[in-house]
Amino acid sequence: MSGIFSPGKLMLTSEYFAIDGALVLAVPTKLGQEFFFEEKEDEKSLIFWEAYHQNKLWLKTVIDYKNWQILKTNLPSAAEFILKTLKNVQQLSQIKFKGNLTYHLKTNLQFPSDYGLGSSSTLMNNLAEWSEINPFQLNSISLGGSGYDIAVAKEKSAILFRSQPEISYEKTNFSPAFKNELIFIHLNQKQDSREGINFYKSKPKSQILVDEFSDITKKVLLCNELECFSELMMIHEHKISDFLEIPTVKEKFFTDCPVFVKSLGAWGGDFVMSAKFDGYKDYFWGKGFNTVFQWSDIINL
Repeated sequence: MSGIFSPGKLMLTSEYFAIDGALVLAVPTKLGQEFFFEEKEDEKSLIFWEAYHQNKLWLKTVIDYKNWQILKTNLPSAAEFILKTLKNVQQLSQIKFKGNLTYHLKTNLQFPSDYGLGSSSTLMNNLAEWSEINPFQLNSISLGGSGYDIAVAKEKSAILFRSQPEISYEKTNFSPAFKNELIFIHLNQKQDSREGINFYKSKPKSQILVDEFSDITKKVLLCNELECFSELMMIHEHKISDFLEIPTVKEKFFTDCPVFVKSLGAWGGDFVMSAKFDGYKDYFWGKGFNTVFQWSDIINL
């Protein structure tokens, strides 16, 4: 079987405000999602789909794509999502699901599903690359969201991204001198990003804040010292905290932490970013957060 790989992502700046066009800095992760495919000329018009999670099978389904019916599955709700997504692929593609071929398709998510690194975006990008369609279009009609995660998966690079007035992005070389001082801590839970987005959208839109977060992203790229970066991260956290009227992650879990702690993505779960200090591993482990990565452990730059 031939294969495609898309990396996961971490959003470092402009969470939430990315929806309204704030400039985003995002980086690719070493772990992502693999996609394997094989096509057979047997005139049966079937899709055999297998989804693995860290090499363990969790979803298996057989789909008749002439009639778009699930013939067999072990997880009906998950299979229904796959059917709808593949139907969108058919709609957008000039080459896939057009004849009588049988497709054997297999995915393998390399990271725990509660990491929030982009299980959906990596799938969308893999399917789009395989079917030669626009991944942003597929993501838009299948899931929604700003699309920054699709850009990271597609380019396999750090990116600067804007969703408004239309999607635009460019690769960037984000490799700060202090990168080996940065750490990433998992909060032992996954935040529902769609729920977080809906909460954000319930608040009055602020173009002033959109512009302020874009300015912070630009300043981050110019930082040569950890002190400068840390100050910007703290400003960033407090601006979002004030807007959403919810406490920062540091106020919630790490009030006695001697350095900055910044949420990444939708607040309330997934990863946070911080910096090393004496005894940092014991500190986070002592609070029940045992998954602590250094930059070189998780970031693919």
